[in-house]
Amino acid sequence: MINIDDASKKGKEAMEAMMKNYSEVTKGFQAIATEATDYSKKSFQDMASYMEALTSVKSVEAAFELQTSFMKSSYESFVAEATKMGELYADLAKIAYKPYEGVVGKAMAPMSSAA
Repeated sequence: MINIDDASKKGKEAMEAMMKNYSEVTKGFQAIATEATDYSKKSFQDMASYMEALTSVKSVEAAFELQTSFMKSSYESFVAEATKMGELYADLAKIAYKPYEGVVGKAMAPMSSAA
């Protein structure tokens, strides 16, 4: 027989867990958006500085050197940012999966004992 008080308590616990997880997922998305915004601002500032420096170049060799330097730093910055964003998305996936760990673990237990 189902006890109404137990069912109510379980429902309240489930709702609290869901709201906590929702809050953590939201914080993860905010961190990703903040990081993307910061990278965009930095990238724009770097490009503006490069264009300003390029307009004051006196020779083709100096322009080539400036362009090479800018491309190298842009590539390194992009790789670092892509790595950081990948880590943020991986953390977000772990947070989003956390509520299902127990359920999946219980479902997989009979299968692992049968093997």
